[in-house]
Amino acid sequence: MWRPAAGPECAGAAFAPPPTPGGWGRIEREWRLCEAMEYNGFRQRKLPAKMRTRGQMHPVGDPSRLFEDTSGNMDVPGPGCEHTGAGFGLSRQGILSDPMVSNLAMAYGSSLASQGKSIVGQNIDRFIPVSKLKYYFAVDTIYVGKKLGLLIFPYMHQNWEVRYQQDSPVAPRVEVNAPDLYIPAMAFITYLLVAGFALGTQNRFSPEVLGMQASSALIWLIIEVLAILLSLYLVTVNTDLTTIDLIAFAGYKYVGMITGVVAGLIFGRTGYYIALGWCCISIVVFMIRTLRLKILSEAAAEGVLVRGARNQLRMYLTMAIAAVQPIFMYWLTFHLVR
Repeated sequence: MWRPAAGPECAGAAFAPPPTPGGWGRIEREWRLCEAMEYNGFRQRKLPAKMRTRGQMHPVGDPSRLFEDTSGNMDVPGPGCEHTGAGFGLSRQGILSDPMVSNLAMAYGSSLASQGKSIVGQNIDRFIPVSKLKYYFAVDTIYVGKKLGLLIFPYMHQNWEVRYQQDSPVAPRVEVNAPDLYIPAMAFITYLLVAGFALGTQNRFSPEVLGMQASSALIWLIIEVLAILLSLYLVTVNTDLTTIDLIAFAGYKYVGMITGVVAGLIFGRTGYYIALGWCCISIVVFMIRTLRLKILSEAAAEGVLVRGARNQLRMYLTMAIAAVQPIFMYWLTFHLVR
């Protein structure tokens, strides 16, 4: 039976006259061919472009490819998104390159930095008085030379009072009697260097031994200062001595310790005992004459006879602080000389 053509591809067959009985087979074949062509064209129009090209990129007959590689399509934008990434990148770069935004960010960062600096400065001043530490390091070469001479030979010095200017002591560089932290700090470091050299000459040097030496000296210094503070509190002494002053006075003994160890390395054990004995007597005299103006009463400072139980305790405390210095000097140096 004759049927019309299915699509525009077979338009000629639809308006063709009815064929002869012998031509029905040819028309049937042409009809099936037209339907197949129309069906294939419909599929090509419906399938997306990605699905058509994906099958063409990786042949099916490749036995070495087990999985389909889709990494090449990760950066391909989808429909309608071709301009989204570019617009976002341009807008972000425009914001960062805007002078107003840059100036605002710089001002905000500088304000945060200034606030953080002020907070850190306030918290540090609570525990470490940085402004006061500057006073104890205000020294020069002349002061260091005079102070070292006073520590080694204090017997001829007459005036031990510290001069004041507008209710505050003058700087150490203009007052040899003022305590400082430069000499104790440098003396502590030099003591460790001399101790390491002495241990090296005896084949006993090691980083662990030197670390133990430094830790021992520092711990004994802290214990000494804490013991003096506790004694001043128990005796109820009203003095202008601060913790930094006590650290400075307790650190002056390292000068005598260095002198004793160096004399022992050069002249042997006899030279060590002679030099250390001289330095011990010198530090005792120095501590008594310096601390008596700080701890004893005004009458004792002026040379009047000390009377009363409280003044007696203050005098004993001053002598005890001075007498303990030779003990620490010998304890921290006797094993360095053989």
